[in-house]
Amino acid sequence: MPRKPKAPFPDKQQVVDFIRDSPVPVGKREIARAFQLSGDQRVALKALLKEIQHDGTVERGRGRRLATPRVLPPVAVLVVAEIDSDGELLARPLRWDHDEPPPRIYLAPDSRGHPALAVGERILARLTGTEEQSFEARVIRRLQRGATGTVVGVFRRNAGGGLIEPADRRQRAAVTVADSDSKGAADGELVVADLSAAGKAFGPPRAAVRERLGDPTRPGVISLIAMHAAGIPTTFPSGALQQAEAARPPTADGREDLRALPLVTIDGPDARDFDDAVWAAPDDAPDNPGGWRIVVAIADVAAYVPPNSPLDREALKRGNSCYFPDRVVPMLPEALSNGLCSLRPDEDRACLTAHMRIDASGRLRGHRFARGLMRSAARLTYEQVQAARDGQADAAVAPLLDSVIQPLYGAFEALLTARQERGTLDLDIPERQVSLAEDGSVTGIRERQRLDSHRLIEEMMIAANVAAAVTLQDAGLPCLFRIHDAPDRARAEALRDVLEPLGYRLTKGQVLRPRMFTEILRRAEGRPEAHLVSELILRAQAQAVYAPTNIGHFGLSLPRYAHFTSPIRRYADLTVHRALIRRLRAGSDGATDEELARLDEVGRHISATERRADAAERDAMDRYAAAFLADRVGQTFAGRICGVTRFGLFVKLDETGADGLVPIGTLPDDYYDHDDHGHALVGRRWGRVYRLGAPLQVRLTEADPLSGSTVFAVLGDEGADFAAPAGSRDRKRRSAAGDGRRTGGKPRQRR
Repeated sequence: MPRKPKAPFPDKQQVVDFIRDSPVPVGKREIARAFQLSGDQRVALKALLKEIQHDGTVERGRGRRLATPRVLPPVAVLVVAEIDSDGELLARPLRWDHDEPPPRIYLAPDSRGHPALAVGERILARLTGTEEQSFEARVIRRLQRGATGTVVGVFRRNAGGGLIEPADRRQRAAVTVADSDSKGAADGELVVADLSAAGKAFGPPRAAVRERLGDPTRPGVISLIAMHAAGIPTTFPSGALQQAEAARPPTADGREDLRALPLVTIDGPDARDFDDAVWAAPDDAPDNPGGWRIVVAIADVAAYVPPNSPLDREALKRGNSCYFPDRVVPMLPEALSNGLCSLRPDEDRACLTAHMRIDASGRLRGHRFARGLMRSAARLTYEQVQAARDGQADAAVAPLLDSVIQPLYGAFEALLTARQERGTLDLDIPERQVSLAEDGSVTGIRERQRLDSHRLIEEMMIAANVAAAVTLQDAGLPCLFRIHDAPDRARAEALRDVLEPLGYRLTKGQVLRPRMFTEILRRAEGRPEAHLVSELILRAQAQAVYAPTNIGHFGLSLPRYAHFTSPIRRYADLTVHRALIRRLRAGSDGATDEELARLDEVGRHISATERRADAAERDAMDRYAAAFLADRVGQTFAGRICGVTRFGLFVKLDETGADGLVPIGTLPDDYYDHDDHGHALVGRRWGRVYRLGAPLQVRLTEADPLSGSTVFAVLGDEGADFAAPAGSRDRKRRSAAGDGRRTGGKPRQRR
């Protein structure tokens, strides 16, 4: 048999380009494999790599792996970005024109006795790379202050006016307020203030009070803090309110009359707006045995919100509704969101409907869209529907069981079959639910129960979303797709590293498929670390965004997907409705050429407002959790390590899902190194190892509802493994030493 010819040896530029394009550092083995090199070619490659390293084109990091030099110069202008949970200042480059996030920059302590730097301040600094793929910055000089934005915090009055103690735990520096800028705020009052770019060269930033929120301990303040800190609009302009109030109920003219169809809404018991209704029945077409007909009716928001009207401009500005335990900040005024666009029972409502046919395996066989007029047959809850399915129908659901509920579940089971065949990523992240008393105090936090009735609605909404995307793309109309890319190589490598110590293997070198992650989740089901594995896989995923360029949806394993089903609360869905109306030639309120031409800009904006809302909702949940735990300081809780950082451990409690920090300085006496590859803190002296996913008991030492900060301390050696310590120390010596004062402390060098 003739020998296989050798692959051509790459030139220097080809190798450099390969290293530069790789999202993670690579070794000689990966480079040789990429260029199919063997035998003496590998020797030549070794010499070439030495040459490239010598001239500075690439640099060698941990494990002899190569990467292009980090792009930050040795001296740069930085902005002080935040103060981490361990009190260290972090900075970011003033200019950063790359797609990936900038590296972490730690500010070295100032040994010259200068006043502390404030968040938002600009500095000229000398940068030194570290072994942790981060930088340490030493201040050369302070530049003009650049702190602008908003601060929410408690006002403390003094002789010159006052100080604001920020409620955001990432912004620890106090803010000064002149008496003339205090708006009469009383000592201890919660305020919202605008930071000023002007100010003294040294000292804390200055601000002017914009709004007084009152007593920081009164009910409802937690959500207010989150809303104002995130910059979420809380009031509607008068033009938008007037337009919403002037809206009138629809007529049947030009609409398909669906009022005889028993469409029902299925929502949570505390829902106030109902924007989707469903109906299903067996498909009697002879070419579709075992198939189903499904109708998904969605409130016709476009009928009341014309493009570029005051309502439309405000809805675009908000991007989406935001949901907190005690309130909703809606995208549209209540006259629409809780009125004409809410599909209330026994009231005529304008709708846009997806009429779909699926086969017995849940595959879409055909679909059409139409504007209609509907009348909801019932407002049902998930719990009611599930109880009826389980044989415990109440008086409201019993008359609908055979004609409405059972067919819905039949269609759902077919859709579920299609989902399983696609191999979707089935992440089941527990959602925390806060219970509030009438006075607004927190009475409990628990995981929200997930029922088949929830999944039924989700699958029908997904089917309608797919049908909308297919309709618009086939018609050649621009559309805001909901796109979700596969995890990049760097995230996949990091996930592989963290899963292996937990006993799970993510195959290396293969094209990633959602099914691979779902198989890991299936193996973790029922095990103590199941929730942790779900969260780790979630963190590894790319961010889903809105864009007119379609790349498909990785998580759902769908080639075409757009959001159609919630135009009350998502602006993306409103753009899809307008495009469908234009496609149907069903009215003058369809998408305009101008609107379609700027979908890229709209997609970027509403993707950002979605992230803003998510962050505000998480911040509020953290504060509610801290409020619930505030009177339990000193108690012991079971939890699990959900994060490992250079400054400590993050622990998630089993009981409430609340998480908090165990500062590294409170761990049992030792000098701890952060093993970022093994996701662990390792004691140098006694060999204690605190590893991601380990269960442990912790004592609550701090819970601050205002900042949402919770701090824990570990109990003895609880949760630690023991590795062989450096030198010849043995376990007896460790035991004899006891738990005296901590002699190590946090390393100053970045490891």
